[in-house]
Amino acid sequence: MKIIVTVKPNAKKDHIEAVSQGEFVARIKAAPVDGKANDALIKLFADHFDIARSRIKIVSGLSFRKKIVDIK
Repeated sequence: MKIIVTVKPNAKKDHIEAVSQGEFVARIKAAPVDGKANDALIKLFADHFDIARSRIKIVSGLSFRKKIVDIK
């Protein structure tokens, strides 16, 4: 399943919000430095969907706020 995620780094707490079917807004405490925000995003989605982190991959948008995430 591929979903579209808008990431908002430097938030006060980690939180996922569903905007519509297949589209989410993720607020992440981590700063967008050295891939820390991307790692935090993967961990957040793994916890949210209760799956292993290895089943989540950022397909597009590694250095942008809009990302396409593939969840297997």
